Amino acid sequence: MRPRIRGGRTTVLAALLSLALAAPIAAAQAQNAPSAGPTAGPAQQAELPHQYEVTGLATRTERTALAATGVSIDEVHARAVVITATRAQATAVRQLGHTLRKLPDPPGFATSPHKPRGKDFPAGYTNYHTYDEATKEIDALVAKHPDILSKQVIGTSHEGRNLLALKLSKNVTKDEQEPEVLFTAHQHAREHLTVEMALYLLNEFTSKYGSDSRITKMLDSREIWIIPDLNPDGGEYDIASGSFRSWRKNRQPNAGSRAVGTDLNRNWDFKWGCCGGSSSSPSSETYRGASAASAPEVQVVSKFVHDRKVGGKQQITAAIDFHTYSELVLWPFGFTNDDTGDGMTKDEHDTFATLGKNMAATNGYTPEQSSDLYITDGAIDDWLWGDQRIFAYTFEMFPSSFGSGGFYPKDSVIPKETSRNREAVLRFLEIADCPYRAIGKEGQYCKGS
Repeated sequence: MRPRIRGGRTTVLAALLSLALAAPIAAAQAQNAPSAGPTAGPAQQAELPHQYEVTGLATRTERTALAATGVSIDEVHARAVVITATRAQATAVRQLGHTLRKLPDPPGFATSPHKPRGKDFPAGYTNYHTYDEATKEIDALVAKHPDILSKQVIGTSHEGRNLLALKLSKNVTKDEQEPEVLFTAHQHAREHLTVEMALYLLNEFTSKYGSDSRITKMLDSREIWIIPDLNPDGGEYDIASGSFRSWRKNRQPNAGSRAVGTDLNRNWDFKWGCCGGSSSSPSSETYRGASAASAPEVQVVSKFVHDRKVGGKQQITAAIDFHTYSELVLWPFGFTNDDTGDGMTKDEHDTFATLGKNMAATNGYTPEQSSDLYITDGAIDDWLWGDQRIFAYTFEMFPSSFGSGGFYPKDSVIPKETSRNREAVLRFLEIADCPYRAIGKEGQYCKGS
């Protein structure tokens, strides 16, 4: 999702939106066959989606109508967007009158559903961590730093993989009255750089505690939670053939459909399916699921967050959900174009915007409200704020465009593009005790600040 450059056409015909809303019905006939679990054989795999450039789109209304066909919008330009779509969804987009240009598939793209299973990243990407490799690294860190790092298995994915929550704090075994900050990663399977971001934070905080004054102060005064992999099934499926599949969703079958998977970041239980920002078609890239929080991974993390309420007060004050790509800092809401209104006061909006711009100034990302791109509903940052009053952001990481690697930048970028967010994360942690300090109103909203 690359930021748009304002200007150009500002209206869209009502017929465009009505056609787009009907398009998922046509698209529902093509998608991957159900998975039988981690060992599902290649014969069960069907069509893989591709990326396309769509020209002639200049407004968020037009982009929202395009998203209603069931495609995912991957980046946004002044008058063009890049989408991921199956053949049927691409046909639906063409039926709306748009011109599509198919983009090159990522290196090692699995063009054949019968390619042998490699269960690892292709050449040039092997420094990315598989689920097992990440788990081993995490276990080693916990063993090395037991006084400041602990691991909890908070649930399992659809296919039975453990979902982990890592806690970083000076007195890690105690539940103290300290501000808590949550970092989550890898809701979308093909966004592997986000797992590396989580691992970077774990390594940075543990290795620098006691020597870096800012990190030491934060672990002494905060409880930091990192959930490094929300979608391990999808991530493993994306690389299971030894080639990339450009897979986005989880691997949960859908009753009555051959299509597999729910878009986890359209499944959260706040304004779920409310506003044309997700799809009801199981074949869609943005399928919102059969009901709110129907995906087991969303259920697990939702319960974890709810359980951080003590005495009716949510202990988590701030959160960042890492995605790729487009180099953006986004804040709620995604379900409405309004800056304020139901669920968002002016001071709250100003706090989000000021803090978002402050973080973006450190990493060179573009800061904006999520709905400035297009409408989304059922997203995690909307849920964290709308349901739990947690100041929640989405970071869309490197690169800025398809041409620089898209969802699959080479592993050589990992050190630079994870450390690029170090300063933003530290500033976020430092203000997490009272985010309203960003607008100078800590005395009004935060007792004792």
